[in-house]
Amino acid sequence: MKVILLMDHEKLGKQGEVVTVKPGYARNYLVPQGLAVPATKSNLKNLEQQLAAAAKRVQRELNEAQETAGKLSDQTVTVTARAGAGGRLFGSITAQQVAEAINQAYGTNLDRRRVHLPEPLRQVGTHQVELRLHPEVRTQVNVEVVAVEG
Repeated sequence: MKVILLMDHEKLGKQGEVVTVKPGYARNYLVPQGLAVPATKSNLKNLEQQLAAAAKRVQRELNEAQETAGKLSDQTVTVTARAGAGGRLFGSITAQQVAEAINQAYGTNLDRRRVHLPEPLRQVGTHQVELRLHPEVRTQVNVEVVAVEG
């Protein structure tokens, strides 16, 4: 019996694949557990539509990431923080603060999880920070940490 997998299955395959299994296994386990549906014409047509929609969404996300990367590539954003003697910050600059500064300066909608900081910034100065906008799109921005009196 042919079924369409609704979720990844370790031994059968990935989500969306059409696999052949024994009828009892499909009828008594896969379908009742919500892991698969029978591979009927209507279910196959729905699968094609879902795959087409997913491909469009992935392409749109890639285009948006490339557009944002072009906008932010090699730009400089300034973040202020209190610092002590020798340029050492009293706290640290986190990915959240960097993302907020980029969003405010360039009008983007960047999530903090897209900012890759191996460790928080703790020194005054200019630091190169990698932005992972998409699995295929990465760019660099310069973050200038400026000391402020206070």
